[in-house]
Amino acid sequence: MEQKTILKYETVALDDDNSALVILDQTALPNDIQLLHLTTQKEIWNAIHTLQVRGAPAIGVAAGFGIYLAAKQLQTDQYSLFLSRFQQAKADLDSARPTAVNLSWALNRMERVVTENTQRPVEEIVSLLYRECMAIKDEDVQMCRRIGEIGLTLIRDGDGILTHCNAGQLATSRYGTALAPIHVGRERGMNFRVFTDETRPLLQGARLSAFELMADGVDTTLICDNMASQVMKNGWVQAVFVGCDRVAANGDVCNKIGTSGVAVLAKYYGIPFYVCGPTTTIDMQTARGEDIPIEQRPEEEVTERWYQKRMAPEGVHVYNPAFDVTPNELVTAIVTECGIARPPYTESLKRIETLRANLSHPQRG
Repeated sequence: MEQKTILKYETVALDDDNSALVILDQTALPNDIQLLHLTTQKEIWNAIHTLQVRGAPAIGVAAGFGIYLAAKQLQTDQYSLFLSRFQQAKADLDSARPTAVNLSWALNRMERVVTENTQRPVEEIVSLLYRECMAIKDEDVQMCRRIGEIGLTLIRDGDGILTHCNAGQLATSRYGTALAPIHVGRERGMNFRVFTDETRPLLQGARLSAFELMADGVDTTLICDNMASQVMKNGWVQAVFVGCDRVAANGDVCNKIGTSGVAVLAKYYGIPFYVCGPTTTIDMQTARGEDIPIEQRPEEEVTERWYQKRMAPEGVHVYNPAFDVTPNELVTAIVTECGIARPPYTESLKRIETLRANLSHPQRG
């Protein structure tokens, strides 16, 4: 009997019969595969905040399911009261993580279903919310697949690829973003050698990227973050692929802490640095990367986590931002489901946004 690999599990799912958000607990991987059934808004908020579900697209899908479940549990037939309570639940969920734009994007999309159907019965609005949250997940799969197909045109069979953090299937509904070209390539019989940074302090590269890449039969080499320069210098890397949590209108990219350092190294060694993400991560309302709020994480993630004993002296100051911003001049291209954006990004991202706007949107009843 074929063993079920991590790629056979759904990262985020809806159990509507039991009014539960079902997630693959990312904090337990790779040692334990645990599916969590979350039924309260507090549980869902905590899961997003503590990174039990993580990755910008997956957070967006989880938010869509979460706010639908909140709406389903509101005990009123009065539209005005329903709207008020819905918006309260939306604001609460939106506070779970400030940097990833997909969280607010999905919640705003769900809110529009409510505000655009003021004359419908509340029960019918809840049904429309169900359709919308399922559409968000279905579209995520399609977008990631397309990103994989487009990104695959940038590399060749046998290339060495370096990635940072985890922007794979475990960060999305399927395929991933930065790892999507690799997964799609594997479906076509292609082989790559992938170097994955461990990604301190939470080790998403070691725990998650290495885990899912190996499950897909990819030649995977784990390196410490400070070894990236050496493998580039050795000539082992032909391209860098990373994901993104938010892209500013000028092409500055916000992603997991350490990404900008990898971009600096790639620039020095003449290696293309590709950012992969759905158009939902492009925030045209944010002009520059310096305008993006950067989440600060607990100091214990640096001083204690993963160690049997505390490894830093008591009282030492700890700086632990979850993300950094890579300046647009270090980004070779941004790969989206609508095509590839290249410098100048102020122009190419507008074209990408226009293409997205021209795509057909799900029909609302």
